[in-house]
Parts: sequence; C-alpha cells; structure tokens
Amino acid sequence: MAKGNHKKIRGRPHNLLEHYQPIDGVVDEMVDASGNPRPVWKEFIEALEELGPEKLAQRFARADQYLRDAGVYYRVYDKAGANEREWPLAHVPLLIEEQEWAAISAGLVQRAELFEETIADIYGPNRLVEKGILPAGLIAASPEYLRPVVGTRPASGHFLHFCAFELGRGPDGRWWVLGDRTQAPSGAGFALENRVATTRALSDIYGEMHVHRLAGFFRRFRDALNGMAKVSGGRVAILTPGPLNETYYEHAYIARYLGIMLLEGEDLTVSGGRLMVRTVSGLMPVSVLWRRLDAAFADPLELRPDSQIGTPGLVEAIRRGAVSAVNALGSGLMETRAMFAFLPKISRELRNEELLLPSVATWWCGRDTERDHVLANLDRMVIGPALSTRLAFEDDDCTRLGSALVAGERAELIALIEQNGGDFVGQEAVTLSTTPVYVGGWLEPRPAALRVYLARTPEGWTVMPGGFARVGFSLDPTAIAMQRGGQAADVWVVSDRPVERETLLPQEHDSFTRTLPGSLPSRAAENLTWLGRYIERSEDTVRILRAYHVRLAEASDPDMPLLADIRDYLEPFGTDVETAIPPGLIGTLDSAVYSAGQIRDRFSPDGWLALKDLSKTIHQFATTVAPGDDATRAMTVILRKLAGFSGLLHENMYRFTGWRFLEIGRRLERGIQIARTLARLTRTAAPDGALDMMLEIGDSVMTHRRQYPVQAGRSTVVDLLVLDPLNPRSILFQLERLKAEIALLPAVGGEGHMSPAAKKILQLNTAIAIKEPSDMTAQALDNLANEIGGLYNSLAKAYFG
Repeated sequence: MAKGNHKKIRGRPHNLLEHYQPIDGVVDEMVDASGNPRPVWKEFIEALEELGPEKLAQRFARADQYLRDAGVYYRVYDKAGANEREWPLAHVPLLIEEQEWAAISAGLVQRAELFEETIADIYGPNRLVEKGILPAGLIAASPEYLRPVVGTRPASGHFLHFCAFELGRGPDGRWWVLGDRTQAPSGAGFALENRVATTRALSDIYGEMHVHRLAGFFRRFRDALNGMAKVSGGRVAILTPGPLNETYYEHAYIARYLGIMLLEGEDLTVSGGRLMVRTVSGLMPVSVLWRRLDAAFADPLELRPDSQIGTPGLVEAIRRGAVSAVNALGSGLMETRAMFAFLPKISRELRNEELLLPSVATWWCGRDTERDHVLANLDRMVIGPALSTRLAFEDDDCTRLGSALVAGERAELIALIEQNGGDFVGQEAVTLSTTPVYVGGWLEPRPAALRVYLARTPEGWTVMPGGFARVGFSLDPTAIAMQRGGQAADVWVVSDRPVERETLLPQEHDSFTRTLPGSLPSRAAENLTWLGRYIERSEDTVRILRAYHVRLAEASDPDMPLLADIRDYLEPFGTDVETAIPPGLIGTLDSAVYSAGQIRDRFSPDGWLALKDLSKTIHQFATTVAPGDDATRAMTVILRKLAGFSGLLHENMYRFTGWRFLEIGRRLERGIQIARTLARLTRTAAPDGALDMMLEIGDSVMTHRRQYPVQAGRSTVVDLLVLDPLNPRSILFQLERLKAEIALLPAVGGEGHMSPAAKKILQLNTAIAIKEPSDMTAQALDNLANEIGGLYNSLAKAYFG
C-alpha cells in the first residue's frame, strides 16, 4: 500500500465522512481526487447519514444476526487446525456505475473466450507450444496440466462453463486482472448471502437505488446446466470435497438454492462407462457434474492415487463423453501465475485482439530477457512461484516483495532466480484501490479486490452483476485474504434507471410441470436415518435423566434403590449421572450435528439454526448445571428445544424419500429405547417407584390416568407402552409407522417384490399386535429391542451399501 500525506475529505461537519482520509497515490472508490463523493456514492452516503449512528449500528447488527441465524461460515485453517469462522461481512457495499460495469463485463467475456480457446489448444493440437508462444517445459511442469485428458473433447463442446476473475483498480484508475479462477471457482453462494444480509440492513436504500439483481444470473446458469443434462439423459450434480472443505457451506447453499444434488466422490461410481450416483432407488446416471474440488483429486485411478475424495473411473467417463465436467478437468492450468506473462501474445495469436482488461504485469524468468528485466527492476517487483495458482497477496509464505528484502535475502533470491529462473515470475507490485468500511461510527478506507463471476449459457457468457469484494481489515493489502481475516462486501452495480426485478421463480405466463424431487443419494439417506436416531436417543436419555434428577432433588437418600438402579442402567451407555450433563449425552447430540452437517443442502436455515441452538445450549449447561433440581430444569429446557427441532423437521420437510428415512430412524430408535427401558423398569426385581418412573419417561402419565381406572401396575404400563396402537410412545405405534414408511421406500429387487426389511417389519408388527401384556417379560422386551435394531441392518444392506 502506497504511503504519503493524507487529505481530509471536504464535506459537512460531523458527518460520516468527517474523518475519512483517502491515501495519496491510491484511487478511492468512494471519492474523487478532490475528495468529493463520486456521483454513484452521493445518494448512498446521504441516505446513511440520515439514519444516524444509532440506527446504522442497529441495521448492521441485523445483517450480522441474519448471517448467524443462517449459519453462514467459512472454514479457516491455521496452526490450531480447521475452525469455522462466522462470515465476516463488511456492511458497506462497493458501488459501481452501470456504464463502468459494462466495460468490465466486456473485458471479462473476452478473457473467458480467450481462455476457452487456449485450453482447447493446449489439450488439443498444441499450436501455441509448437509456435513457441507457450514454453513446452512450463506447461509440462505444471501440476495443473493433466496428461490423461489430453485429446479429450468435452461432451458439451466447451472446456469452461463457470469462471471467476479477481480484479483490482490501480493508481491509474484502470481495472487490472489479479487472478483467474477456472479450476473450481468458489464464492458465488457467498455473494448471494452478502446480498441478502446487506439488503436486510439497507432495504430502503437498496429499494430506492437502481441496483441490478443477482437472481437472473443464477437462473440462466441453472437452466443451462439442466439443458445440458436433458440432452444427455442424466442428472445435474454438484461435486464437493465434503464438509471439511473451507467453502462447504457455499456448496450446500448453492445446491439448495438451485435445486441440484450435492454429492461427494463416494456417492458416485462408474458403470458401463457412465457416471452413476448411488441412490436408494439404485444407480442413476449423472451427465453434468459441477465440480467444486480440484481436478487432480477427481479420479484416484488416473490422477492422484492418494485421493480419497474422488471417483475411480471418472476420467474414463469424461473421455467417453458420458458426462460433462463443469469445468473440464485440466482447466486449472489457466490459473497459474506464469500464464499472465503470455496472455497478450496468445490473444493476438488466437483472436487478433488486444486484451480489454490487462493482467497485472508479469514476467516469467525462464527466458533470459525477462529474467534480466526482473533482476534489474527487483525493487518494484513481487517475486513468486511461477506455477502457483494463488494471488500474490494470498501467498506471502512463498512470495517476496523486492523492496522489502534485506541484503542477505536479496542476494539469496537473485541466486535462486539465476539458477532456476523457470521456477519464478516477477510481477509488478500491486497498489489496490480503497473502499469505505464502517468502523466505530465513521467510514474509513480499506484496500479491496473484486471477484466477478461468469457463466456460460446457450446465448453465450453472462456476467454476474456484482460478485463480491474482499476488503482488508487494515491498510495492509495482504489482509484482504479471507484466510488472514479479510472481510467480504456486497457489490452493487447501480443504474440511472429502473432495473428488471429478476427472480428464480417462473413468470406467471410460463407453463410448468410439477416434478418429483430428485433421487436420494444413499449417503444422504444414511445420514438422515442416523440424524433421526441420534435426536431420538438424545430425547430418551434426557427424559431418563430428568426423571432421575427429580427424584434426586426430593430424595433424603441419594443411594435409594431406584436411583442406584438407574445409575447402573445408564452406565454401560456412557451416561454418568454423577455429572448433571453427562458427556455421553453431549456426544450423542454432537453426532446428530455431525450427521446433519453431512447433508446441509437438505436442511432449511431454520432447521439448522434450531439444531445449532440446541447444541449450544447443552454445551453451555455442561459447565453451569448442578445435579438435582438445577439439572431437572435444564433437562426440561433441552427437551423443549429437542421437541422444537423435531417439530420443524416433521412439519416442514417434504414428504418424500428423505423424510421417510428420517422418520424411520426416529421410530427405530424410539422403539429400541422404550423396549430397553421397559425391560429394566418392569422386571420382577425392579425397585419401588420404577413403574411410575417408566410412565414419566414414556411421557404417558396423563394418558395412563385416563385409560386405566386403577393404580399403575406392570400389566397396565406394558399395555400402554408396548401394545397400545394409539399411543405415540408405544412400541406397537412405532412398528406400525415403520411398516407404513418402509412399504413406501423404493422397491428393492424389482417391482412387486417385498424387501427383506419390509418382510421383517411385517412379521414383527404382526407378532407384537397379538401379544398380551403377560407375554412381554423382561427377556421378551430385550429380545424385541434387538429385533428392532436388526431392522436397521436390513435397511442398511438394501439402501446404504
């Protein structure tokens, strides 16, 4: 960042701009060289000033609350490991005039077309290398150059379908390309969330200004993907590395927003040369794969053999034209820094055009002339790895600013460049423009870079009217990187006339066909089943603990037989009642959160928020709650939140295959837990008070009083909690629900054939329906719990394999 004297902006006293001090030699997005707000910013600043500091703080807090409620996060990797960081919204958007945006868009469309032709040549006839325009050694040395796909023509006819470009405005006022993203561009979903959060805070200002909407961009790309799939008779899917990826939240969000399946490598297999997804209905073809993992990891058979997140045989399926990869494998080659040095000449060769948007000036040190130029101008250069795909300000571990080197470092770097010039590039040091951020009631300038997205449609490339800006938390330009604490701001492309209000929804005059939801991947079905089981297991444990602590609070003797019996019963399950909130209970709920995290694309924000709130509550209680009455109240709070979460899923989730597996998991676990607890508390040697406790655990105290005009006895308790088909807590009720839901699952072994699970539940349901209370001994109940548990194995074999 250039340094120098600061100019105090001209303006009214005591306004937002009173302490705004642009930096000499640096373009400021908000103000001109005279210190006056640019036309596109004038109305916006005046509107902020009218709100005042107090209302602005409230508005921005509203945006932050939305992001927390939606669970928006970014995974940060540091010495402590991988941690989820709340999405760091910079509340003030970056404003760009429509006319300027049109020029940016034209330059980026030209660049995307150039990249398409360049990749086609590198993996095809290779004339650029043949003519000496691209060095053969540089291409061959790049880990992004994938030999197994050389000569492969994409099924769609195009190598690139979705690109992103990092832009920065230099001191001369021009926009420069700082980096290209052709591998698996991230952040489009975050751009959407930035827009939602920012407009939550500034809805009135947004509504009055003519800001271009984002939804049309996503609608056109979604339709393009679906059109590609329709031609080849398959499905569209997004391929993610999984929940540990730094931008997994965005993968799930985009999948949910566009209605596309989100898959991991293990969900896919190649059969007969076609890419197939493992679903509960069997193998289903996937013909368009929007790839969000690096190409080298996509196929351990032909690319990186150590990859555990890829799909063996994917390259062969692509080679056969059975699936279109978005983007094509090997397209990440265009991201390498050294490519910048050759783009002007490539553009003249392939398109007879000069670049409308220049790249940051770059020299590859693998040739004498360029190497000598870099060494002669080292003080104004940034030196970095030639094959790096990271931006210079993101890669400070491997990048050196020439002017900042001390004598010994300088001599060492010069020696390395002279010996191995091909490993290095020199790039002109970037001085980024600044954009305003809101700090402590005032606006302050911060360096910013702009990320813009392009998508291919049948009509050609379409540019997202906005994208998002990465904004520094300080004046250090390296501080804009998200992994180093940078912020993200929405980008408003502002017109001087009303703009079309585009949405993803069809227009009134458009015809539509209601389609059934897409096939459910087996992994998703398994996680839904276990989510249901873990939530039900948590509820059962909480009900037992509440009953225990009620009696502990009232007992004169904490070692009374009933309490001792419950302690002995829970101990094998890892639930130590000596701790008010046992680690075993926390672990079960953490497992529920983990299972839900594997299927974020199938969760509404409300459902996820309810689950995270539940997890937060139980972890807080673990350090603050004492046994006895305190624990009783805590268990009641947890039960209420468990019920709220279950209710959200039960009432709001579409009644298709995914919901059935969730419901099956709940019913399986409730049947198992009721049978086990009944076996313990209704056995012959059960201590006094066990039957009353059982009714309390089974949430059936009031029902028992209404149904049976006698005091609770073993027969009445067993009748109500085992054999009553109308009691939602009874075992027979669970079996009836399981029979109904399993019967509606996709057929296994062909239509007309009853699955092993369906046969087993029918036999079990019939056997219990004709039982008498006297038949349900403690041993019979234990056996019943095991038989219900065995149902899961039958389901897993049929649907989760």
